[in-house]
Amino acid sequence: MIRHTMALLAALLLGACASDPAPSQQMRLSEQALEQARSVVGADAAALEAATAGLAAAQDAYAREDYRAARMLAERAELDARLVEAQALTGKSRSQLAELRSRIAGLRQQLGELP
Repeated sequence: MIRHTMALLAALLLGACASDPAPSQQMRLSEQALEQARSVVGADAAALEAATAGLAAAQDAYAREDYRAARMLAERAELDARLVEAQALTGKSRSQLAELRSRIAGLRQQLGELP
């Protein structure tokens, strides 16, 4: 009887260790990444569509207590948001670089025209 109880207790402990913990921290990270990307992208909601949908799917999985799926979906949503943010910042940097090059060319032209 004691052996059966010990075996059952061991099985329960192993089952508890094998289950995934709730990905609360990852969910927060994903939400923060999405908000940060929104602040960079602005009104371009289409650019954040994949990240927004991914976070919604992660929240659904979290509500169903499917923590493994929730973690994976939240990680994907975070990466999608960070990618959109990086692309937006790269585009802005390229625009600024083009503007600076134009100004430099104008200044060089003005310097060349000086007596």
